Amino acid sequence: MILKNINHSCSYQTEKIALTFLPLEKLGEDNGNYITTEYNNGVVFVDAQLFSKKIHKENKIKQNEDIAHAISVLLFEALSELTGFKPPWGILYGVRPARLMHSRAERFSEERAKELFREDLAQDKKIDLAFEVMQRENKIISLSKDNSFSLYISIPFCPSRCSYCSFVSHSIENAKDLIEPYTKLLCKELEEIGVIADSLGLNLETIYFGGGTPTTLSANQLDRVLCAVEKNFDLSNLRELTVEAGRPDTITEEKLTALLNHGVGRISINPQSFNDDVLDAIGRKHSVKQTLDAFELAKKLGFKNINTDLIAGLSGDNLDSFKHSVKTAEALGAQSITVHNLSLKSGAFLVTENEYFDIARKQEAAQMIDFAYSELKSNGYNPYYMYRQSKSLGNLENTGYAKEGFECLYNIFMMDETHSVFAAGAGGVTKLKKGSYNNIERIYNYKYPYEYINNFDEVINKKQGISLFYNAY
Repeated sequence: MILKNINHSCSYQTEKIALTFLPLEKLGEDNGNYITTEYNNGVVFVDAQLFSKKIHKENKIKQNEDIAHAISVLLFEALSELTGFKPPWGILYGVRPARLMHSRAERFSEERAKELFREDLAQDKKIDLAFEVMQRENKIISLSKDNSFSLYISIPFCPSRCSYCSFVSHSIENAKDLIEPYTKLLCKELEEIGVIADSLGLNLETIYFGGGTPTTLSANQLDRVLCAVEKNFDLSNLRELTVEAGRPDTITEEKLTALLNHGVGRISINPQSFNDDVLDAIGRKHSVKQTLDAFELAKKLGFKNINTDLIAGLSGDNLDSFKHSVKTAEALGAQSITVHNLSLKSGAFLVTENEYFDIARKQEAAQMIDFAYSELKSNGYNPYYMYRQSKSLGNLENTGYAKEGFECLYNIFMMDETHSVFAAGAGGVTKLKKGSYNNIERIYNYKYPYEYINNFDEVINKKQGISLFYNAY
């Protein structure tokens, strides 16, 4: 698709709006589709063509309205008419709607913040969701102090790669020889981070093991990594320790016992669906029964805070099947349930005009997300954190729901960018923030395990950037 912007400097905004409607298009590639936006003497114009459909719209800029907002609104209206689809978040394209709500409420007022969301064409139900999440996030954000930080530990291995996955993760089949050397170096990196955190007098609030699937590691390897955490960090003020057990086919009594022995209080068991046909279609390679068994084992061993993840819009799923998944997660007694919206893969390009304008999947995904909200809210689960992805089915959101007191603190601290998050392991991104300063700097670890192993000295050298950052502010 060719996107032209004439006589204005709002290309960032027009690109974001275009990709909201057409997330799988490659901008700059001439395939016959185009969008042209223009500003001239107080009037904004949009011309667009998608296959055989064309549209022209123009509007005079309202008093005190800036050009970027006027063009964004007009482009949104034009593409809504052209595609027959109206994204529920309007012209908002940011990852963190609740954070934007908080920023606007703090700057103006809560009512004005909601009005601004309406002016950005967000639907009322999404405005209410952003406001509710903001209120719950703020309670937890207030726990963080100027010297607080969190720790993220990356275990980028899985039993197999799921068809929808966009994370940095390697299947055991392809990377099993890397797991042991990776584990050893991960412990060394944790040692280095611990020395730095101690020298700066920082207070560790939360720890999160993510991936990949952390329970791909053996019980012995999990024990060693957790020992490295205990040895190198002051855990006296730790509020939360989460391990994504993730795939139920990696969960054993020996591994769960190892986690319990190190004080892991929160785990995730993530089936994504409680439908065997859907699991097979997405390449999960485990059964619903294995998920049910993993839940019962974890509860029997004493875990009292279990999260489960579900995905709306998966291949082969439908509204009735998704409803069954949500209700099954509730029946299992999960203390928190995270409902993700399917993230679209860039390679899955639409090739026919019929497919291009078929909005049935988007509508069904929206029905799934709406059902999850109403069902979970009515059963005591409250939305407490939320984020959006640019290439998602129907431009919807991912929302974490939790029983009162079972919110994942790390998720909120990380999503709000409340304080620094030090990251260890391949694909980890250390985000540095000090106190009330808005400046955030990042230190990137190598993305893939083999790169991390082969360049480990550089990984350690980069960590000196943490001290440099803190000493500069």
